[in-house]
Amino acid sequence: MLSDIEIAQQAKLKNIREIANELGIKEDELKLYGKYIAKVNHRTIKNYEDKPNGKLILVTAITPTPAGEGKTTTSIGLSMGLNRIGKKSIVTLREPSLGPVFGVKGGAAGGGYSQVLPMEDINLHFTGDIHAVTTAHNLISAMIDAHVNHGNELGIDTRKIYWKRAMDMNDRALRQIIVGLGGSANGYPREDGFMITAASEVMAALCLSKDILDLKRRIGEIVVAQSETKGLIRVRDLKAEGSVAALLKDAMDPNLVQTIENTPAFVHGGPFANIAHGTNTLVATKLALKLSDYVVTEAGFAADLGAEKFLDFVAPTGNLFVDAVVLVASIRALKYHGGAQKDSLAQENVDAVIKGMDNLKVHVENLQKYGTPVVVALNRFASDTDAEIEAVIENCPAKCVLNEAFAKGSEGAIDLAQAVVDTTENIKSNYQPIVPVDLSIEQKINIIAKEIYRAGKIIYTDTAKSKLSMLKKNGYGNHPVIIAKTQNSLSDDPKKLNAPSGYEFTIRDFQISAGAGFVVALAGEIMLMPGLPKVPAAVNIDIDEDGEITGLF
Repeated sequence: MLSDIEIAQQAKLKNIREIANELGIKEDELKLYGKYIAKVNHRTIKNYEDKPNGKLILVTAITPTPAGEGKTTTSIGLSMGLNRIGKKSIVTLREPSLGPVFGVKGGAAGGGYSQVLPMEDINLHFTGDIHAVTTAHNLISAMIDAHVNHGNELGIDTRKIYWKRAMDMNDRALRQIIVGLGGSANGYPREDGFMITAASEVMAALCLSKDILDLKRRIGEIVVAQSETKGLIRVRDLKAEGSVAALLKDAMDPNLVQTIENTPAFVHGGPFANIAHGTNTLVATKLALKLSDYVVTEAGFAADLGAEKFLDFVAPTGNLFVDAVVLVASIRALKYHGGAQKDSLAQENVDAVIKGMDNLKVHVENLQKYGTPVVVALNRFASDTDAEIEAVIENCPAKCVLNEAFAKGSEGAIDLAQAVVDTTENIKSNYQPIVPVDLSIEQKINIIAKEIYRAGKIIYTDTAKSKLSMLKKNGYGNHPVIIAKTQNSLSDDPKKLNAPSGYEFTIRDFQISAGAGFVVALAGEIMLMPGLPKVPAAVNIDIDEDGEITGLF
């Protein structure tokens, strides 16, 4: 069997100019990065303001497991399948973060015969967007310390500097550090730390901005510290918003690539869904909606994370309407939720499948609360048996379709594509958020925790209560809420598998992301800087004298 990278290297790609031309994008609106990658000027969307939007299909998944679900593979396969049955489709995805690529996850460009290409470039440095975000973030860090060192005119309280540094790699040793050592010429010693770039508010602001001026405004609103008189210090107080936005000039433009079957794909932006809002840029999705009949977009992690954030925050922010949701599941993952051990997932176990269906049913019920039609995509693995597949289809609370895009490309996604078209043409979406914008932070958390996570009592630590009081005092008491929690459970405890309910849900802290436009509620022990596993994916990645990369998946 060929590896993902071997399949990718055998694919016949079209020149990206041809892909753009088929979409109606003019060559002078492109910035080329070789033959197969181009940036599209984000202002191009102004040329299509009078054109109606295509249909928006949101792809999400059941709760992740070590067994895998295949959400990105399904998203890509669905878009290819829609094109195969005569619909004009574009898939919009996030850019992979180098931390997970070299860590526990590996690449994030799909797999098998359902990939976006060139996968080596996409998974590694691509067009430099994530590097630009990293640099922009760290410019703000440098400006803070320089300001303090040169007289501290703003009266920044060095004990209350909220802005950490960022890097796009998993490095647990940098979670908590001391900066400013080595004498007065190096600044004032203080506690600091790093977060992974995907968790940076700069990344979130980039993905939610409509244009470069909106991005500059959002950057200026970012809260970085408190002053000694308790006032909030923002990036605009440091007069840094212009220079930070300048670093992001090219990163604002969506990246155009193609799938293994030459379906157009925008791969742009990269916020995580467990610690940010978890979807690609609004500019890429909105441009794709003007250029196609069906846009397939993916929300990170499970429906309780990425999909909830998309439906309650991202779509209202971007004035998007969701026509249908595809919920991805795999029999291997269902068996894991049903109590099967990881090393036994290749063995038939219908009882474990049926028990694990509780997780799928909760996600379906949650999505239906938003008024959106739901189609379940059962992503087939080689070890799946007919009895297990039948058990899922018979017990599924929504239309369930087998997806074999990994092994067969668009041919394996025809049934799923047709089911999505039939659903959108015959069932009217009544999409609307379930979290009203005018509620308090506590009320919003209560709705999400109880309606989506199925929690019982919600507990706030003393730290969270103190931070919440500060937020209210500064006018953020009714701000949109993003809950940062583990992706491995519906709850805030990664050990609670399947469909826990009635448990205590703990909010331990808050962070203000005023530039992005939301407050982050930190639940459980979620970390903003992941670490590498004992055997990271990096040990399998190699390169030969001809520059051919192996081991990347």
